[in-house]
Amino acid sequence: MGDDNYHPISKKGTNLTDAGGIGYTVVDTLDTIQLMGLNSEYTRARKWIANSLSFNRDGKYNTHEVTVRVLGGLLSAYHLSGGDTLYLERAKELADRLMPAFNTPFRLPTTEVNLAMRTPIEDPNNVVTTAEIASIQLELRYLSHLLENDEYWDNAENVMKIIKKAMLPSGLTSIFMGSESGQFLTSQIRLGYRGDAYYEYLLKQYLQAAQTEPVYREIYESTMTAVHKHLLKKSAEKNFTYAIELVPNVGRRGHITWNPEHKQDHLVCFIGGSLMLGATTSGATVSQVSVPPRDEELTEDARRDWKTGMALIETCMDLYKGTATGLAPQIVHFRHAGDREQPNSGNRDWYIKGARPAHRKPPYDARYMLRPEMIESLFLAYRLTGDEKYRQYGWDIFQSIEKHTRVETGGYATILNVDDVNSKLEDRMETFFSSETLKYLFLLFSNSNVIPLDKYVFNTEAHPLPMFIPHTKRTWSTSS
Repeated sequence: MGDDNYHPISKKGTNLTDAGGIGYTVVDTLDTIQLMGLNSEYTRARKWIANSLSFNRDGKYNTHEVTVRVLGGLLSAYHLSGGDTLYLERAKELADRLMPAFNTPFRLPTTEVNLAMRTPIEDPNNVVTTAEIASIQLELRYLSHLLENDEYWDNAENVMKIIKKAMLPSGLTSIFMGSESGQFLTSQIRLGYRGDAYYEYLLKQYLQAAQTEPVYREIYESTMTAVHKHLLKKSAEKNFTYAIELVPNVGRRGHITWNPEHKQDHLVCFIGGSLMLGATTSGATVSQVSVPPRDEELTEDARRDWKTGMALIETCMDLYKGTATGLAPQIVHFRHAGDREQPNSGNRDWYIKGARPAHRKPPYDARYMLRPEMIESLFLAYRLTGDEKYRQYGWDIFQSIEKHTRVETGGYATILNVDDVNSKLEDRMETFFSSETLKYLFLLFSNSNVIPLDKYVFNTEAHPLPMFIPHTKRTWSTSS
C-alpha cells in the first residue's frame, strides 16, 4: 500500500520517482472514501498517512500535480473529517516544501521542485505552463485561511496579478509564459491541455472567498466574452458548439496571425458545467437563483453562458454516443470547410485523426483514460437544472466504463481505442479516476445537500473545499 500509481492488470504499484512514494493514490482518493462512507478503507488510509507517508523525497515532483492531488486531498480530508489535525499538519509540511518553487524573478512557480532539498528545479528554457501556475490557488488560499498565514495566499495571488498584467489583447492567454519575463510566450491558445485549469480557477477563486474579491469576477466575465468571440464554433452538419485552438504564425517583421485548428481534447468538456455554474453565480441578478434559473434572474452575458454551457455538454455527449464503446476519445477534430483530412466518419461531425481499422495500432487520440471532465459537467448541470437527462447521460457513461475498462481482477484501465469494442487496455489506472470520475458519479446521484454548490468549490482534482470569508480584506483590485 502507498505507491503513487496503480497498474490493475499486473496488480502492481509504481512511484513517481526512485526516491519513493508521496501518497498520490491514497491521498487523492481519500475524500472519495470519506464521502462514500467506506469506513474500513478510510481507517486503513488514515493509518498509512499517519505512519508511512513521507514527503522527504529527494526527487523531482511536479509542483502543480502535487498541489492539486496531494495538498488538495489533505485539505479536503481535514475539512470532511471535522478537523483532524493530522491532515492539516501534513498539508502544512507539504506546502512548506513546495514554497521554494516560487523563488523565481516574477515568483511564478517552477514546474518541478525537489521536496527533500526544498529547491526549485529550473526549466532550461525558463518556461512555465499557464494552466499549472494558475490552478494552485484554491489550495494555497484555503491553507492560508486555516493557518492565518498569508505567505501561501500571497504567492498564489501574485501569479494571478502577473497573468492579468500580461493578458493578450484578445483577452485570452496562451499556454506558456516566460518565468524570467513574466510575459506570455508565442504559443497556442486553447481551453484544453495546458490551458484548461486557468479558465476553471478564475470562477472558482471568486466563489471560494464568498464572492468578496470582485477582481476575479471581472477577469472571469471578460475572459468568457473573449472565449465566445475567439474560441467557439459551430459544426457543419449538426450545429454542435465546439472549441477550437488558435495556433500562432509569426510572419515578417514579427507580425503574428492566429490560425484556427478545429481540434478539441477531452479536457475541454469541463467548460460546459463551468459556464452554467458561472451563469448562476457570477451572472446572477438575484441572491438565490431558481433551479433551473429564470431568464430574468441572469444578466444578458449569463444567459449567453448558460445556453453555451448546455450546448457544449451536448457536444461532449456526442463524443461518447458516437463511438463503438460509448466512451469519448482523448482528442477529436471537427470537420470544417477547407479540411484536407475528411475521413469517412459516418454521420459524425468529428473524427479521430489517424484512425485505423480495429486490427491495427490505434493513434493516441483514440484512447479513453477514465477522464472525469464530462461527468463533472453532468454533475453541475443536474444540480443547476434538476433535469434527469443529465443523470441518464452519466449512467450511460458509467455502464460503458464498466463494460469496456473494468479489469476482472480489480480496478479499471485506459482503453486504447474507443471505436473498437475488443480494444486492448493499457495497464494504468490514473488517480483522477478514483478522485474525480467516481466522486462526480457518486455526487451526480446524491442529494443536493451532499457537498452543496453554495457552500463548496471543487479544486481541479475534485477535492471539495469550503467557501469562506477571508480573515483579512485582500487589497488587490482590478486597477493593480
